[in-house]
Amino acid sequence: MARRLTHTLLWGLVAALALAVLVGPGRPALIALLAGDLPALRAAVAEAGLWAPLISAILMIVQGVLAPLPAFLITLANAALFGWLWGALLSWTSALLAAWLCFAIARWLGRPGVERFVPPQALAATDRFFARFGTQAVLVARLLPVVPFDAISYGAGLTPMSTARFLIATGIGQAPATLIYSYAGERVGSAGPILLAAAGVVALVAVIWVWRRRPPT
Repeated sequence: MARRLTHTLLWGLVAALALAVLVGPGRPALIALLAGDLPALRAAVAEAGLWAPLISAILMIVQGVLAPLPAFLITLANAALFGWLWGALLSWTSALLAAWLCFAIARWLGRPGVERFVPPQALAATDRFFARFGTQAVLVARLLPVVPFDAISYGAGLTPMSTARFLIATGIGQAPATLIYSYAGERVGSAGPILLAAAGVVALVAVIWVWRRRPPT
């Protein structure tokens, strides 16, 4: 009974978040995100007024749970609207919540439930990623922008990894890119390209360091 209630509350939360951006005030922002239009996304979130931070957070959560959308655009928009520091905090917090929600769905529903969200080939790739990197897989994945955010979060929920360990690894791993994207978002057209290049270098160095210390296969 308790498990069924938990599932009901979980799906209710996901449905409410989805409705908020699909048919609610966040719909223009979602359309802009789907189009990859940063100026339109920034304008759509700004039009929400006092609700802008909440709309941005919901959009970040929905993109992490339901669709592989470009989260970095939300981060850039947040920085432009709220300043790089507060924008980074909003992006980091909402992305962390999105990751936890994916992790919780996988933990509660198991592999059959995850397969509703993640294509089999992506889930198989995630399995290999965890087999290679072990407990460091989440940290490595967050440092690599090419690794799907949602697939790793769902995959982690299928492992014995604790929720606390998952959240710590996610929070630490996504912090450098979030800060750099946010700083670039507030200064688009000036230091942006240099900062993005720096983010790539930081991620590469971190991954090489972890790779050299991975468990032998």
